[in-house]
Amino acid sequence: MKRAALALLALALACGAARAETLVLSLSSDRIAITSNFTGADIALFGVVERDATTVSRAAAYDVVVGVRGPRGSVVVREKSRVGPMWLNTDQRRYIAIPSYIAMLSNRPLQEIAGEEMRRKITLGVDALVPPQGRRTDIFDPEEPNFRQALMRLRREEGLFVEIGDAAEFLTPSLFRASLRIPGIAPLGRYDVDVTLLSDGVPLARQSAHFNVIKGGIEQRLATAAREQPWSYGLATALMAVFLGWIATIIFRRD
Repeated sequence: MKRAALALLALALACGAARAETLVLSLSSDRIAITSNFTGADIALFGVVERDATTVSRAAAYDVVVGVRGPRGSVVVREKSRVGPMWLNTDQRRYIAIPSYIAMLSNRPLQEIAGEEMRRKITLGVDALVPPQGRRTDIFDPEEPNFRQALMRLRREEGLFVEIGDAAEFLTPSLFRASLRIPGIAPLGRYDVDVTLLSDGVPLARQSAHFNVIKGGIEQRLATAAREQPWSYGLATALMAVFLGWIATIIFRRD
């Protein structure tokens, strides 16, 4: 009896796996080099929905959401208030492990793809990736939502938090493409890409990729020299400063 139950369980798991869609992703580039004249870059993501012969047909069409997260870090949001004739920082909140860059690219608005509860559960949208973080000393922080909204508003104005409901499109029923714009102020580091496939508001598959934003050109060589040969870099910098100072005295010397 026990063996029969185990056999039925294994068969059910095998059938469930056979009916599941899988994603295959490809990025147009896995590295973005920032130089002195860098103003931004574009990355294209292509994806294929793989289905085998036993995959069940879906009543609704596919939806796809591409989430991009930059390096995480802490950020302090301060509130200024007028105290007499001056504006002073009177309150603040610190947010820990917040992505420095968030992009949500989908084939239609997120609100049409899945409900609010589902979006929070599978972290779709900027709101889901910036969780509330009130004061540790307070059980309930009624002012925290204002700071959180201010943080997201400022990052959106800088182009670092974006949600675009038509940045992804299905070229065929199983082939899709998404276009991502990396702004000129994008921080250095690793960017994680999570692609979620949904149908009728239900997630079916998820796949990940990543790319890196690095320094390039002379900036990268100088940064490498400063890190690997600090004494030589410091000496060269000092000599250059002395030389430029000597040149300046000759140019602006008064006879």
